[in-house]
Amino acid sequence: MCGIAGIVSLSGAAAPPSREALMRMVGALSHRGPDERGLYRDKRAGLAHARLSVVDLSNGQQPLADTGDTIWIIFNGEIFNYLELREKLIALGHRFRTHSDTEVIVHAYRAWGEAAFARMNGQWAVAIWDSVAGRLVLSRDRFGICPLHFCEHGGRVYFASEVKAIFAADVDIPRAFDPAGIDQTFTLWTVVPPQGVFQGISELTPGHVRIYDRDTVRERAFWKPCYPEISDPRRDEFTGSLNDAVDEVRGALEAATALRIVQADVPVGCYLSGGLDSSLVAALGRRYAGERFQTFSLRFADAEYDETRFQRLVAGATGSEHHEVVVSRSDIAEVFPEVIYHTERPILRTAPAPLFLLSRLVREHGIKVVLTGEGADEMFAGYDLFREGKVRRFWGRQPASTRRSRLLERLYPYLSRSPVHQQAMARQFFGRDIQAYDTPGFAHDTRWRTTSAIKRLFSADMRAESERRSCVPELIARLPAEFSRWGSLAQDQYIEIQTLMSGYLLSSQGDRMLMAHSVEGRFPFLDDELVTLANSLPAAYKLRILDEKHVLKRVAEPIVPPEIVTRKKQPYR
Repeated sequence: MCGIAGIVSLSGAAAPPSREALMRMVGALSHRGPDERGLYRDKRAGLAHARLSVVDLSNGQQPLADTGDTIWIIFNGEIFNYLELREKLIALGHRFRTHSDTEVIVHAYRAWGEAAFARMNGQWAVAIWDSVAGRLVLSRDRFGICPLHFCEHGGRVYFASEVKAIFAADVDIPRAFDPAGIDQTFTLWTVVPPQGVFQGISELTPGHVRIYDRDTVRERAFWKPCYPEISDPRRDEFTGSLNDAVDEVRGALEAATALRIVQADVPVGCYLSGGLDSSLVAALGRRYAGERFQTFSLRFADAEYDETRFQRLVAGATGSEHHEVVVSRSDIAEVFPEVIYHTERPILRTAPAPLFLLSRLVREHGIKVVLTGEGADEMFAGYDLFREGKVRRFWGRQPASTRRSRLLERLYPYLSRSPVHQQAMARQFFGRDIQAYDTPGFAHDTRWRTTSAIKRLFSADMRAESERRSCVPELIARLPAEFSRWGSLAQDQYIEIQTLMSGYLLSSQGDRMLMAHSVEGRFPFLDDELVTLANSLPAAYKLRILDEKHVLKRVAEPIVPPEIVTRKKQPYR
């Protein structure tokens, strides 16, 4: 990935962007792109790019223009199907000067306009400046893997991969937290775009394109997830058997992993946690990466969190060149200020810090790109939250059932060994408001309430502001019209993807920790075709009674050691 930044005059009345302002912006993003810098300026627009060279190492410089030098682009990310798109564009008469995916985006925009983004399979933050039409186009990938912030101030729009670049552009841009962003963070663990953490600075919503014309601004979604509807599931639902689903998912995951290795002109490594998801990606990655495939793992001095045995088991089975970094509490404390600098937002736990240290290890071994297993839990229902939602809905529908306690103990076997008062507390906690089992956000509500308790530490003014806003009803009000027609598991998955995955896992624990050390993350489980397939699967293929990721475990059986398939999931904390 790279870093992008720009300034565009909205009306033409503002002075042209200065070279100095653009250089300050791109300088603030040097950690995202240490290999090269590029600038473009005209009377209304300025574009800046900090490059991490991964594809077309010799000719991929940016900003880049179309053959007429009128449409300019800066781009952070990768388009994994760009060769396929390139062939289609050549057939339409387009001619190319480079072999980069960046140039393909420019020509795709010329050929198909805004519809080009729906054709792209990848991860991106894109800014396109049409100097003739006076139009700025901003686009962000489906899940927000690549960050993109924007600010409208003083007759201009400022945009960048990170907020620090926007602040660097103009000292008059306010430096203040947005109370709405703070309220969301201390309820949902993250902001939900377009809401940002800082006043006046928004995040482009994933899967959206935002267009500034000379006198107007508009924004629309170019993609939204599709799940089977309860009333007519066969219209969108996968109709094959479980065995068919296993074969389809395995094939799609193999193709997604191969694409993310082949579409790189540098070596690709892999994060390896020892869990099912990263083990699958590591095993498939080793298959396509050739002889020297490097894997990277965290070891914890605290044995409660350490998964070294499983990591080494997979590394040995795949024959990877394996590297480890041991992380202690003092290590986390030492780097935490840097972590906050890069996350650019409040975070509710220290989990990003070890990943900051892991990406540093990756860079020390000369690797610029790593595969990770992120997205599997969201797409294939791997979290306890999904199982809890299923059990709590049963409680709500069957209030007199004698199976209620047994189901809770099946969720959390340790409860049967806990003191009686702790068992009672657990039943009270999970039984709260179960009569609302049909309402949106039901599975998440207990966690949102628990997180919101932190607000007791807020100042009186901030607490009053938070109570006035109440971000959960705002989130529910923005759910798509078709949400109520999906099954309960699909509803839970959608909310998890729109909140915690996009805003926290792919950001604070993902892009920001990776790019702090100039490392690009690639996510096979978030491949467009694999996601479409996963969304179409019957709920029982993903959550089979209370067996999470059932179909994915079946996919993994011939690929990873059996101990990995059968081990109890250990969440990363």
